[in-house]
Amino acid sequence: MESTSARVALKLMEMGYSDVYALRGGYREWLKAQWPVEPTEAKLVKDCVTCHKTVTPGIVADWEWSKHAQNEVSCSVCHGEHHMSEEDVEKALPVEPDVCITCHQAQGDQFAAGKHALAWSAMKAMPTAHWQPIALMEGMKGCGGCHRLGLKTEAEIKELRDSGAGFGYASCDVCHTRHTFSLAEALQPQACQTCHMGFDHPQWEMYSGSKHGVRYLLKQTGVLPETAAAPTCQTCHMVEGNHEVRTAWGFLAVRLPMPEDKAWAQARVTILQALGVLDPVGQPTARLETVKAADLARLTEKAWVDERIKMEKVCDRCHSLNFAKGELEKGDDMIRETDLLLAEAISIVADLYEKGFLKKPESYAHPFPDFLTFHDAPTSLEQELWRMWMEYRMRAFQGAFHANPDYALWYGWSEMQQSLTRIKEMAEKLKR
Repeated sequence: MESTSARVALKLMEMGYSDVYALRGGYREWLKAQWPVEPTEAKLVKDCVTCHKTVTPGIVADWEWSKHAQNEVSCSVCHGEHHMSEEDVEKALPVEPDVCITCHQAQGDQFAAGKHALAWSAMKAMPTAHWQPIALMEGMKGCGGCHRLGLKTEAEIKELRDSGAGFGYASCDVCHTRHTFSLAEALQPQACQTCHMGFDHPQWEMYSGSKHGVRYLLKQTGVLPETAAAPTCQTCHMVEGNHEVRTAWGFLAVRLPMPEDKAWAQARVTILQALGVLDPVGQPTARLETVKAADLARLTEKAWVDERIKMEKVCDRCHSLNFAKGELEKGDDMIRETDLLLAEAISIVADLYEKGFLKKPESYAHPFPDFLTFHDAPTSLEQELWRMWMEYRMRAFQGAFHANPDYALWYGWSEMQQSLTRIKEMAEKLKR
């Protein structure tokens, strides 16, 4: 049976509402046309709280503690005025980003210009995303659980509603969790922990084990005073509360233009070929447009320099500028060294394809392994290469930038060396 929200969405599209903000406004207009009698705000608050203290007491407790409650931002402001009983639950509006932007325009504009806003589209753009169980993607028990942070198209929101996802339309509530929507909570480094941890980007583990993280934990527990210098994730990546959240190198740690160092430049070309961004002769492919759209890399010198200068200014608050520049350059050097190892491994696998020792999947557009297939790579050798890129290389350079020597060495660089050895051995075995 077609859900009410699906019927409403289809009707609104017929009426010409084409984007998510218009859809929201149109939904409100549609609801008012269906149920024109609106109760008073005071009655809405009383009725909502009275009922939900029994049905969902945790939600009410969170809201009552929030600044929304203190400033008379009631349930109906976000959820509409027409859900008044258990028989008409479908009349409660799901909260989408435009609701928050009504009051928080500056933060909404910053967020929309940053990389987090692209999280959902970046996930959906991966070549084998549609192979994964729906529970992990749209069901948000895997990739989608974090990537739901991204803005979504009208069609994607409709799809999520129809599939009964139940949450994940909005973005702000990933960090300012419902229904407290607390600034204080979102300012804590633990707010970032849920997503920025684990296999490919264990920034939480790196940060919390670094001197930066340890000192902040000691501040939280009262061992160190509030005046102690101890940065959080937000201190460095959300300067003065800016919700754009960008870094110089980007997630992939590849960028243009190429470096003057010829060995590094060639290694980076090889990596970009394995990412499918460059073709066998080094020319851009259609996939480069996806990388641009998802903001996965800095593609001009200015874009990289602007972000690096921002970070140097942050570090300069506690350290000398020369010290900060030197430490960041060590992270750059770590990227160079990992690129050289990774490019060697990629070349070994490409050579196996070319000489017929290893069958290249038909879905690969070029004679290079395709990193963006992730764990769907077809052989153990190719999966070893994927881990070398997705897990170990990430840990080596991110460990350096996050001031965590153990991650940079043992979980990053050392594992890369071991992977390269295994790849060489497997390649020789195939040839024999």
